Amino acid sequence: MARKEEKKTNKGTEKPKVHKDLDGLEISVDQFGEIKSNMNIEKINEFLDKNVDDKKLAEREDYDEIKKGKKKKKR
Repeated sequence: MARKEEKKTNKGTEKPKVHKDLDGLEISVDQFGEIKSNMNIEKINEFLDKNVDDKKLAEREDYDEIKKGKKKKKR
């Protein structure tokens, strides 16, 4: 019987699919465990606030109010 050829892909060069708001995002961890990113952390946090539900706050009765009225506090 003939052997089937295995598909070889370079996973290191392929870019993962990301949300259009995070297009171009690259994150890596250096040898000291520090996270390096080519995008501002504030922009990433804004995206997460808009698109990801907070599991810890979901149990609260006023979660819907908190979610609708998210305003940043000025210091």
